[in-house]
Amino acid sequence: MIRIIMNGSPMEVEEGTRVLAAAQDAGVRIPTLCYHKDLCVAGNCRVCLVEVEGQRALQAACALPVSEGMTIRTNSAAVRAARKHVIELLLSEHRVDCLKCARNGNCELQNLAEEYRVEEREFIDLGLERSLDRSSPSIEKDDSKCIRCQRCVRTCTELQRISALTVAHKGSKMRVDTFFGNPLGDVVCSNCGQCVSRCPTGALVERSSIDSVWSALDNPKLHVVVQTAPAVRVSIGEELGCEPGKRATGQMVTALRRLGFDKVFDTDFTADLTIIEEGHELLRRLKAKLLDHDENTVLPMFTSCSPGWVKFLEHQFPEHLENLSTCKSPQQMFGALAKTWYASQAQVDPENVVVVSIMPCTAKKFEADRPEMRSVGARPDVDHVLTTRELARMIRQSGFDFGKLEEQAYDTLLGTSTGAGVIFGATGGVMEAALRTAYEVVTGRPVPFRNLEILPVRGMEGIREAVIPIEGCLPEWSFLEGVDLRIAITHGLANAWELIEGIKAGRLSYHFIEVMACPGGCLGGGGQPIPTDMEIRLERMAAIYEEDRQMPLRKSHENPDVQRLYEEFLKEPLGEKSHELLHTHYTAR
Repeated sequence: MIRIIMNGSPMEVEEGTRVLAAAQDAGVRIPTLCYHKDLCVAGNCRVCLVEVEGQRALQAACALPVSEGMTIRTNSAAVRAARKHVIELLLSEHRVDCLKCARNGNCELQNLAEEYRVEEREFIDLGLERSLDRSSPSIEKDDSKCIRCQRCVRTCTELQRISALTVAHKGSKMRVDTFFGNPLGDVVCSNCGQCVSRCPTGALVERSSIDSVWSALDNPKLHVVVQTAPAVRVSIGEELGCEPGKRATGQMVTALRRLGFDKVFDTDFTADLTIIEEGHELLRRLKAKLLDHDENTVLPMFTSCSPGWVKFLEHQFPEHLENLSTCKSPQQMFGALAKTWYASQAQVDPENVVVVSIMPCTAKKFEADRPEMRSVGARPDVDHVLTTRELARMIRQSGFDFGKLEEQAYDTLLGTSTGAGVIFGATGGVMEAALRTAYEVVTGRPVPFRNLEILPVRGMEGIREAVIPIEGCLPEWSFLEGVDLRIAITHGLANAWELIEGIKAGRLSYHFIEVMACPGGCLGGGGQPIPTDMEIRLERMAAIYEEDRQMPLRKSHENPDVQRLYEEFLKEPLGEKSHELLHTHYTAR
């Protein structure tokens, strides 16, 4: 520990601590723009300038480590003036049309301009021409709003190891660009939206589908159904005045009904269905490999419910596409069933059924648009995808006081779910849900973990692995007796890259791997409320596990409506109808 003086108050901090962190520990807020808790220090924006006694120039608090006896002033006249000038300079290069911007009211540059009372423009307005890239089905890129903080570049490189965005040119011509300036829809972008959730302005936003959904809801000829992903229920409240980690399932269902949806369903239903199909696929692969010694069967099997991860694999490791489960994601399974089984049960013309998804993910917009996801005619199985942020905007537009809404339940048929479906929203949740079912299918007993909570697969470490011993198998699964099932879980594509490289090099060996493109899994998705950091993601994760604990059913194969679906329509897991509607393939890019 070393001693420093901050704003006249002595304090002790750990050696190596940066001034910004020391100020936060002392309850002093220093403004930032390029700094983000999830990313490395860059020191690009200079908004965090502080005065250090004995040093001629002001220093960037995010990058400067403390030293013994350092005297720091975070609010001197020189500091305030410098910060204001930095903000004014950024505004001179920023197309200021705040009232039209998707980030209006939640823009870090806008907040600082208000905080430092930037009322008159002292610098020449460079009037950057608008360069709007709408080539991606998921993300819009507007260079005229970019302040060149490079958060998006560091996100794409550090967290995702994709580098779809990078820094091009130098000096006044420097800009954040793609490879050779190609449209965002034509590069290796995974559509994960992590850049969107860390952009401090409106330079990167999701492609909005709000107007299209309003249009569908206003059309009396259409039967509009909605599905909500598991992670949305623990984050929607953040956009509507609640603290992170607030579970708002019932209020969200009520709000959706009031918006005008004909039926409000739960993606957790098809998460349960995914577990049945994916679990049987894993068991079939294990049987082919261990009992039949089939050299053409590929292990480990990768989960396939994260569309950002799937597109990443198509680009970066196409030789491993056969490792992907053939199962569609729960979102896409729902779309296929809504326009077949549900339409038949509800006696609605499938041509009039419109499926809307509420997702924590921008990549789900891309996924819904994929040509492989058109099981029923020429139309997409899922017509429109809204992010959590977009749903919150629609609720605000409707004037509902979200906190005062009563709690209602999902509609039945495609709305019944289990705790296993809920935990899909957290990293490790798909693995845990699959093990709850697969272990019981093989042994006839629940997984040998207290209260069904498989703690080895939970957590926020970048790569987690576990070994599940299989003992006491039923006769038909006797070939698995004594097998140690090796599993791995990873989240964030940089970690996925590291895991695959370990498998290719022969250092790592598994039977089953869960990969989520976003840090923390879906609860940290690119369509979730802004801001996000580790503390917020942990709050959401705790809420998801609490929801699981309170569910009356917690194993996917116990879902009565999933059982009915098989009895009346699908007949059996991996059967002909299942392959037609619930499974797909992917292509190298």
